[in-house]
Amino acid sequence: MPFLMFLEALGGLGIFILGMKIMSEGLQRLAGERIRRSLEKLAGNRFSAAFLGSCLTALLQSSGAASIIIIGLVNAGLLSLYQALGMLIGTGLGTTFVVQLIAFRISFIAAPGIFAGVILKFFSRKRRNVHLGEVILGVSLLFFGLNMMEANFLNLKENTIFMSYRSYMPSSHIAEVLLGAMLTFFVQSGSAAIGIIIALSTGGLLPFEPALAMVLGEALGTSWLSAIGTISGNIEAKRTVIIYFIFTLFLLSAVLLMFPLFLKVVLFFSPHGVLPLVQNAGLASYANQPYIKSVLSRTLANAHTVFSMLAIFIFLPLVGVFTRSANKILPGNGLEIGMEARLKFIDFRVLNTPVIAFSQAGNEIRRMAELSKSMFCDVVQMFEEFDARKYTVVKQKESALDALQKEISSFLVMLGRQQLTPEISVGIPVMLQSVNGLENIGDYSEIIIECLRRKKEGKVYFSDTAMNEIREMATRVTGMLDLTLKAFDNSGNPDAVQARVLRGSIVASREVLKKNHNRRLSGGECTVIAGLLYIDIISAFDKISDLSMEIILNKKRSNMQ
Repeated sequence: MPFLMFLEALGGLGIFILGMKIMSEGLQRLAGERIRRSLEKLAGNRFSAAFLGSCLTALLQSSGAASIIIIGLVNAGLLSLYQALGMLIGTGLGTTFVVQLIAFRISFIAAPGIFAGVILKFFSRKRRNVHLGEVILGVSLLFFGLNMMEANFLNLKENTIFMSYRSYMPSSHIAEVLLGAMLTFFVQSGSAAIGIIIALSTGGLLPFEPALAMVLGEALGTSWLSAIGTISGNIEAKRTVIIYFIFTLFLLSAVLLMFPLFLKVVLFFSPHGVLPLVQNAGLASYANQPYIKSVLSRTLANAHTVFSMLAIFIFLPLVGVFTRSANKILPGNGLEIGMEARLKFIDFRVLNTPVIAFSQAGNEIRRMAELSKSMFCDVVQMFEEFDARKYTVVKQKESALDALQKEISSFLVMLGRQQLTPEISVGIPVMLQSVNGLENIGDYSEIIIECLRRKKEGKVYFSDTAMNEIREMATRVTGMLDLTLKAFDNSGNPDAVQARVLRGSIVASREVLKKNHNRRLSGGECTVIAGLLYIDIISAFDKISDLSMEIILNKKRSNMQ
């Protein structure tokens, strides 16, 4: 019955996606930590970035997942716009790897492959063999599901009810591209979407040219998926997605305008004699022949490969141009300045020259101090009016501080293993303490802004007196951060005397504010929730000033030695 055939086709689709998922997990585990770490390293140039993007896509078996991860790294400040664009352009090659695997049509391995995969996965004691079994099981399930889909699509082809859908099929290549993009977006995997398109075509339900146009739509669907990663993202991530979308849209438009020429190029790289088999609408009459299935699969896979190679050859050389024009494409609002979590001054290649490396670390820590002060100033401004956009910026700065702490600390530990002068040997522990202190300042700034968020969402009211006390203490803490920043000036000497005086005034103010708070609370002038938030904010102010004082004193002692 047609309905049962349709259900079996859906079951085949489920097995196909399950196989891709198992294969993806097996590949990731089989790859090992060393390869994963190499994927996480920043790409040095556009070509290595494209290679990393293709590797990441092949590893995850999903261009959508890879693009979201890349945009997430941009959001975290771990990838630059330049590097991210190169990686996104390279994701097409990663998808092509899986599509070509599907097109080889080695379906005869499905049944024995499932058996071998199960034996290795569930009965092997070696971890590597277990992961290899997952890969074999995933590949085998992928082809098993593909066979199920094709077999049931061929049977449905004979049913007039199901074949009547062709009257509703779009006759425009643009509409077909959009259909392929929507399929990619909903399946959330370019490889899976193209696998479904190949099954529909080899099953006789989808003519060749519409199938080819839908395959091209995979790139557009991937650009839509990458946009998901920009939700609440920073300006750099939005620029990355917009430029990548422009790349994709331009190439798709050019290919659709010259579709006959593109088709000739695809057929040139496809099996000999493919033209009479695929250029006519009578394709379905051949679809039950194994050779025709192989030709169709290979041609559709080659179409995606040609499109991906065109993207690399045309746009990879232009990545630098678009990166320099990013501010014009999407102007910023000034809030994103200084949030980069990437190392700006440190170069791991100079570790063999400790004097230069030590100077680079000092410049990077000063930038970290500027970022922590900037984050605190943003938080103080939120006392006047809570701004959801600025709240997001503060959270991003805190993430950047966390990333910088990890990178700078790693650099300093590696520097400590070199042959060092006494000055540098003494300075490295002070730098490590400073890095940890600056990151903790960011943590306490985050505590304050979370209190402000709870105050806003809970509609908690602070009295005018309490607000004035908070503003006064915030001004003093800002002064402490100014002194901390001056401590990192190359020619500056920490003013420990002024810092002690200011710190003493903050401690005295803290005690006064707590007494005032207890008086207002006992007098019913403020609620318990408002009181708790108030105490948390004052305590965070005190901790920030204490951390600043510790950084200044450590820096002072380091300079005296």
